[in-house]
Amino acid sequence: MSYTELKVKIKPYTAETAEILIAQLAELGFESFMENEPILLAYIKTSALKTLPVDFIGLVELPEGVSIDYELNAIEDKNWNELWESNFEPIIVDNRCLVKASFHTDTPKTDYEILIDPKMSFGTGHHQTTHLMISALLNHRVEGLTVLDMGCGTGVLAILAEMRGAQSVVAIDNDQWAYRNTLENIANNNCKRITAHLGDAALLKGMLFDVILANINLNILLADMQAYVNSLKPGGSIFMSGILRDDVDTLKIAAEKVGLSFSDTDYRDNWAMVAFRK
Repeated sequence: MSYTELKVKIKPYTAETAEILIAQLAELGFESFMENEPILLAYIKTSALKTLPVDFIGLVELPEGVSIDYELNAIEDKNWNELWESNFEPIIVDNRCLVKASFHTDTPKTDYEILIDPKMSFGTGHHQTTHLMISALLNHRVEGLTVLDMGCGTGVLAILAEMRGAQSVVAIDNDQWAYRNTLENIANNNCKRITAHLGDAALLKGMLFDVILANINLNILLADMQAYVNSLKPGGSIFMSGILRDDVDTLKIAAEKVGLSFSDTDYRDNWAMVAFRK
């Protein structure tokens, strides 16, 4: 599977501007991002890039006074792990959960230690939304419950759910690379109660869960909201992220229309996590 790198130079660079670009590029199909001020790197399947308009960058709305220069570069699969190793540092969420790669040594001890070799998949805890979802999962009881990790990426949330005592976990992603990476990370963390599937919300028919974790993007969350509700047990909780602060009200309105009740929200920089109950 081949990927293309979008290299964007932001002028002037701010973290908030980078977040705005990331959110819009994610809507266009870009899957993974790296920030190295003033450069933002974004990655997309080459096949997906070919479906976008030639001038797709013109679809991105820039804040007033901001300009960008950009270039596209083909990325060989064999270079990806080396690229991640040069950029991937271990992180600790809430002083309780360490997310590290196999090449990290001398890391501090925490309640939960998750081994993630991310390859091309999204979800290491470095992005604000994954960090928010890990924090939410650390503060919500899942022991003995059934959990869905929708849009699982690396499988980091599914793995943490099992570590926190979930009875069973289903992890779903529509990306072949993410699916394979989740399987690898499940094995690397010696997980026994996670089942991974390649697909989308159509797979949820007939499934029921106590807890649903969905860290995707606003458009997919809105489109698949009814499917999530149908698969959420009465009294169950759903945690959603992949959205900006400005999207919270839009998500709340859509969730309440399908019978969900708002319960909590959390923010990290300009990103948000919103929790609901059924």
